[in-house]
Amino acid sequence: MELNGATPAREKRSRSVALVGPYGSGKSALFEAMLTAAGLPLRRSDPRARTMSTELRLGQCTYLGDSWSILDCPGSIEFAHEAAAALAVVDLAIVVCEPAASRAMALAPLIRTLADKAIPYLIFINKIDTLEGRVSDTIAALQAYANRALVLRQIPIRDGEAVSGYVDVVSERAYRYRKGEASELVQIPPEMRDREAEALDALVEVLADHDDALLEKVLEDVKPTPAEIYGQLSKDLAGGLTVEVLLGAAENDHGVRRLWKALRHEVPPAESTAQRRGIAPAGDPLAQVFKTVHAGHTGKLSYSRLWRGSIKDGATLNGSRLSGIYRFPGAEPTKVAEAVAGDLVAFARLETVLTGDTISTGTIAEKLPFPEPPPPVYSLAIATENRKDDVKVSGALQKLAEEDPALTVLHDQQTGETVLQGQGEMHLNAVVDKLARAYSLKITTRRPQVAYKETIRRAVHQHSRLKRQTGGHGQFADVKLDIAPRARGEGFLFTDKIVGGAVPKQYIPAVGEAAEEAARKGPFGYPVVDISVTLVDGTFHSVDSSDMAFKTATRLGMTEGLAKADPVLLEPIQHVTVSVPNEYTAKAQRLLTGRRGQILGYAERPDWPGWDDVEALVPAAELHDLIIELRSQTMGLGTFRHHFDHLAEARGRLERGAA
Repeated sequence: MELNGATPAREKRSRSVALVGPYGSGKSALFEAMLTAAGLPLRRSDPRARTMSTELRLGQCTYLGDSWSILDCPGSIEFAHEAAAALAVVDLAIVVCEPAASRAMALAPLIRTLADKAIPYLIFINKIDTLEGRVSDTIAALQAYANRALVLRQIPIRDGEAVSGYVDVVSERAYRYRKGEASELVQIPPEMRDREAEALDALVEVLADHDDALLEKVLEDVKPTPAEIYGQLSKDLAGGLTVEVLLGAAENDHGVRRLWKALRHEVPPAESTAQRRGIAPAGDPLAQVFKTVHAGHTGKLSYSRLWRGSIKDGATLNGSRLSGIYRFPGAEPTKVAEAVAGDLVAFARLETVLTGDTISTGTIAEKLPFPEPPPPVYSLAIATENRKDDVKVSGALQKLAEEDPALTVLHDQQTGETVLQGQGEMHLNAVVDKLARAYSLKITTRRPQVAYKETIRRAVHQHSRLKRQTGGHGQFADVKLDIAPRARGEGFLFTDKIVGGAVPKQYIPAVGEAAEEAARKGPFGYPVVDISVTLVDGTFHSVDSSDMAFKTATRLGMTEGLAKADPVLLEPIQHVTVSVPNEYTAKAQRLLTGRRGQILGYAERPDWPGWDDVEALVPAAELHDLIIELRSQTMGLGTFRHHFDHLAEARGRLERGAA
């Protein structure tokens, strides 16, 4: 085993799993319990002090001769891209959930992802000591969202109201839980024998659907041997036909060793996972980066899965020379000399490599697919408390965006704001907290300004004259402008209808430039769009006229003319598609109409049975906290995507301070 930072000899097999599931299901407790059960002297965190995970954790250990990597994934939907990145590189997912049928729906998107990507998984029903109803109810609720048959391997033994142990359905043995220790083998309670027989029959019936020999035994009422059941169960799990369901309580170490035993038998080898990903077995060493971290003393770390070959420290990957390879026994970094196929390691200081990149010591002939980050649904405008930190914050944000592909940083040219875009309030608050914690930057946040525009409703004729005499050459320019509205989306247009040289040709471009510049800030303080400006007449002075004089006269004329042209504020309208389970469709529609949305219709979400897409046109000013309310009304399942559709005259409730 890897103890106290020591690096052992290479193990027989290197396999990996990801712990995924909703927030609060106990993934972090299971992560620590698994490492402890593997013999690592890990300091367990206090469950009362445990906070929500916002980043992946990698821990590594050995168990009965095999090398294991465990990725603890954040459970909040706002950090779902971290989990998606982990699932792209592991051999199997462990779906952790609570023993409550009412919370099964929260797993629907995750189970859907596992099915779409053909990722093997098993289910660990955690906190079994809090079970109040029947575990079969939880299984039935989960089965509604799974496209593979869920097979219960254990049934709980109750001591009064408390769950004190379990019966293994296949081996037909009973075990009593012992806190911090392996479960104790006991006799099956007499009152459990009928339930155990029913559970075994149900399991065999599922397996018999995929094996004629087993089906024949069922029809002849012949009981299969445990070896026959184990063999078919492993075959069906590997073929993606069934999903094994186990029970436990990670906080008390209940069921953790039984989970380890299942993983040893059921987790596919690294070679099978590479084959599932379409990676050729022969060729140059090949790895893929699934997470980037800018650490303190080690610098940039590129967490990677090595799919093929071996890589030694000092090798050149994608043109950059390695300056370290790290493994994580007990979740602590330890430098090693080499990584081999199947390993999850961190490569140090690959400055040009990004998350999702395929890396190699040779020429990369294949670029592996990687999950795209979800579109942003929440934004915050940020500013430094001390203007001297502006340069520093720019570099810090660049690193954070590199670490988190779901984070977008943009500078809004119209409002002048630096805006963070991400997956929700918690996501962006975590970014701001990290700026303070890791970079000592004090940041203020506010709701981003909406990029309003202006236009005009009627045409005006505006005469503007500039005449100044200050000694020597003066300034003179005279322009007559026709300012008129254009159709929405046609933009700004300048033309001239000067005849007879009333305004010399050399000054006309200056008039056009000044007119366009003046349209950048209208009577309400926003850019003016969809207007035409026509220079129809004017006069000049042979000595006092100049480009600057004509620009000044034009700007004065535009300011006066736009104010007279019945100006109107325009707000951006977004095309919004809200995705929710169909039982929440009506709530989604009410939510959108309550935000001045115009419902366009709804339909079943493509390839998502039981889900609907609701489409609407919604003012951008109403989208700021839409995701917060949507998630609160849909058990955290609702989401939306949007894009700009058009500008419309602002009506009704506007953003505070807009007008």
